[in-house]
Amino acid sequence: MRRVFTALAAILAVQTMPAPIQATEAVMRAATLSPRPLLRPQASDLVPVAASNLGFQRWIEGFWPRASAAGIRSQTFNAAFAGVQYNSSVISNDRNQSEFSKQVWEYLDGAVSANRINTGRALVQRYGSVLDRIERRYGVEKEVVVAIWGLESSYGGYRGSTPIVEALATLAYDGRRGEFFEDQLVAALKILQAGDVSPRGMRGSWAGAMGHTQFMPTSYLDHAVDFTGDGRRDIWSDDPTDALASTASYLKDFKWKKGQPWAVEVRLPQGFNYAQSGPETVKATRAWNRMGVRGIDGREVPNYGRGAILLPAGARGPAFMIFSNFNAIKAYNSSTAYVLAVGHLSDRIAGRPSIQAGWPRQDRALRTSEKRELQQRLTAAGFSTNGIDGKVGPDTIAAIKRWQKAAGLVPDGYANTALLQRMR
Repeated sequence: MRRVFTALAAILAVQTMPAPIQATEAVMRAATLSPRPLLRPQASDLVPVAASNLGFQRWIEGFWPRASAAGIRSQTFNAAFAGVQYNSSVISNDRNQSEFSKQVWEYLDGAVSANRINTGRALVQRYGSVLDRIERRYGVEKEVVVAIWGLESSYGGYRGSTPIVEALATLAYDGRRGEFFEDQLVAALKILQAGDVSPRGMRGSWAGAMGHTQFMPTSYLDHAVDFTGDGRRDIWSDDPTDALASTASYLKDFKWKKGQPWAVEVRLPQGFNYAQSGPETVKATRAWNRMGVRGIDGREVPNYGRGAILLPAGARGPAFMIFSNFNAIKAYNSSTAYVLAVGHLSDRIAGRPSIQAGWPRQDRALRTSEKRELQQRLTAAGFSTNGIDGKVGPDTIAAIKRWQKAAGLVPDGYANTALLQRMR
């Protein structure tokens, strides 16, 4: 296999990037960028950027034994890495953490805009026959599939033009999660070896997500399908059929239930025990109804099975009863804001109303440094957040609830500047 290494050592030319994807006018009106939220690294996680491409080429040589052990042939390996160089812009993007973040309602304002709703409805009509067949085969409503398409790539308008092998190799070599990206790189090589796409055609985001609905390579291997029957699972071409069917396949594999909502907006009764809010407290719909929880229309919530109460903006914002389909979407992207956006966009595409309750729009988002301070203060007060990472996740929300209850406040787990100020 020495010829593999010889070929790699000679590769120093930068690949020519293809022309940008030509989106339709409707797609271009939908949004300027995909609003998919991405987790950013913490400053303490960063590794200095490598200055030399020589070290990267040596890393590729060292990666060959793992690829070979995974069943990758030398011909596939050589073709995949032809022209690949260390991509400093990928690392720059990976390390581009912002001190500021959007509130959930600000995110939803952009993600579920009038343009994105209208474009989604138009595309449901345009691809109606294909979407109907996908829905029949996989049991996932077409509006949900189209909503993910809209969130992930603005309906195919922004699929990404970064060479995937180059991006994944760069991240594996010099990134913060080397093992994860090595796994993704092996999966990408398997995709190339299967002949689903050429190395030049395998392009996507700087983080390695690909196609109309932005599959990571391992997810592609597990869930992508050839719906057109042409022998390739093609999520990259202008024809979105395989990508849409693969998205439905993904949700089906994560137990999507056709005919069931992802959530319903609800009204909570006076005196509601907010400590019982959150995805960890699951009850039968009839149990919530007995507690006085009602749909936003004032009626009892239909029996959709077991659900939980979600308060994305605390007691002063909208309340939702979420069901198992919420978790199916969350398997696609673990951000709660993303799930809300996909679910709400799918509702609006299907002609259902917008969220009725108001958001506490006077609240500003906490900075990352403020989130860390909040976690530090909670932990120091005896309410451990199980780490100081600047992210308000389940452990931090649970700690906030315990602190709020001890302080005689509404235990809704909502982190805002007023809470931090009170703790100071």
